[in-house]
Amino acid sequence: MPATALRCRVCETQFPLEPIGVCARCFGPLDPVYDRDEQRRTVTRESIAAGPQSIWRYASLLPVAPPREARLPAGWTPLIRARRLEDALGVGELWLKLDTANPTHSFKDRVVAVAAAKAIELGRTTIACSSTGNLANAVAARAAAEGLEAVVLCPADLEPEKLIATAVYGAKIFAVEGSYDDCSRLTVELSFELDWAFVNVELRAYYAEGSKTLGFEIAEQLGWELPDAVVAPIASGAMFSKVHQGFSELLELGLVSGTTPRLIGAQAEGCSPVATAFATGEKVKPVRPSTIARSLAIGSPADGELAVATARASGGSIYAVAEDEIVENISLLAETTGVFGETAPAVTLGALREAVRRGELGANDRVVLIVTGDGLKTPGLVAHKLDPTVVEPDADLILETLGVAV
Repeated sequence: MPATALRCRVCETQFPLEPIGVCARCFGPLDPVYDRDEQRRTVTRESIAAGPQSIWRYASLLPVAPPREARLPAGWTPLIRARRLEDALGVGELWLKLDTANPTHSFKDRVVAVAAAKAIELGRTTIACSSTGNLANAVAARAAAEGLEAVVLCPADLEPEKLIATAVYGAKIFAVEGSYDDCSRLTVELSFELDWAFVNVELRAYYAEGSKTLGFEIAEQLGWELPDAVVAPIASGAMFSKVHQGFSELLELGLVSGTTPRLIGAQAEGCSPVATAFATGEKVKPVRPSTIARSLAIGSPADGELAVATARASGGSIYAVAEDEIVENISLLAETTGVFGETAPAVTLGALREAVRRGELGANDRVVLIVTGDGLKTPGLVAHKLDPTVVEPDADLILETLGVAV
């Protein structure tokens, strides 16, 4: 395993590879440190291609040892060309990274697979999290596959489809009368009292690294070439930043050439602290979420500042998408690509449209849009599209309705 330690992102103090949530000196976030010389000697395109068709093909670039038995494999999801949508938007090439193909239909299966591997290594028997829905699904399913217990804390008014898709795996659900940020605070408090593996608290340094595999896969699936831009949603900011880190690591190891893609971030207008900070140049300030994009409704994003820095360093940007455009974008994505995404991909598409409108992206760009979650988790938003023509079981009546002479 090439990871050698955890290091504080702020003061650079190093810690052993243990379940440590934040730096003991300055309370800064922690990231794994790797033996880059060892990786340069051993990691090649060929060694990666010889691995399984899951995130564990990149095990030598992750902070945990791969499981001996890969149960419920996550990752290696399709990257497809969206020609009709690219024509509609005026983009040279548009590719969709379909993380809806993961076991619980969101990118969260990647991060939970890494965190759960660490939890099992530590001998923990319960994995837990705070969640806006997708993470709860992933934690519950992973626990069922691995023979662990699962406990999740979610806002009580979360979409019922997401709660059902958590309960079916046998997880214990605490429906909190409050926001996601209340749930997050509770998991931090409980982590001091319970011997559970809270994946997005004390295992966050390992958990977040799972998102790097999105960058690894995009590059490999494009023939070990980097796109010009990647458009991704921002909730906590971790995934957005780790995708960029994934591209940077490939460059550092000589597995690809060129420059890192521009990272375009997307937030819903009703919860856009990171987009606001990017636009104003000020620090990220917590907000009270008021958005239909529930999977992005984190008012106090843990990695918000890093997301802003990532957008700037990559030459990208971050946009807030109007609430009344989100449902429109769900329909546009579905009607032009056959992909039914939830609100997060709709917000992401809105940011792409804004980048095109501003001339930031256009006919000369190869762009990847990350589809992070499945629309079947939030079907109520487009229920108005259901307007069937009711007919008797008579073909002539159908032909008559169609205006075809009988």
